[in-house]
Amino acid sequence: MPGGHSSPINTLPNKLTLLRIACTPLMVVLLCFSGKTSSFVAALLFGLASITDLLDGFLARRRKMVTNFGKHFDPLADKLLVSATLIMLIPLGRVEAWMVLVIIGREIAVTGLRGIASSEGVILTPTEISKKKTVFQFVAILGLLLHYEYFGIDFHAVGMVFMWLAVIVTLWSGILYFRKFWFVLDREEIHIRSDH
Repeated sequence: MPGGHSSPINTLPNKLTLLRIACTPLMVVLLCFSGKTSSFVAALLFGLASITDLLDGFLARRRKMVTNFGKHFDPLADKLLVSATLIMLIPLGRVEAWMVLVIIGREIAVTGLRGIASSEGVILTPTEISKKKTVFQFVAILGLLLHYEYFGIDFHAVGMVFMWLAVIVTLWSGILYFRKFWFVLDREEIHIRSDH
């Protein structure tokens, strides 16, 4: 392009986001097998994909490469990877279906709330507990992917401990989002009425 400028989409952070999306079908294929080798490779892939999540956000802010594409597709890539991985873990017997339903259901509900709030010109920012939820989910999924015992550590047990923590924090953060949403919506309604 003229002047050597890349297009808004063709930036390193956005390429990392697209790479994370591309990892999702690979994760699905790997989890079609229940062996120790495929489980280890899947855990490695999930770990690398999660690192790109941290890296693309850091680079976007540091190099001032924040784009509308990144704002929308970065969280979408995360949800896609996490949801696909958790769903594939169900038939392997490594996680309860209701736990997966809670986590995915919360993500869909919060995405819907953000969309409604955004249409009203209000941005619902992530809460501090939401960041903890993400960490718990990451460790839980990594443990459940490894599943087997390594160096005397039962990674499935570790994964389940963090999965329970993730479910609890996921539910709590979802409640906080709903409370914030209704508070904002109520204030908007009051503001609209006062204008008439």
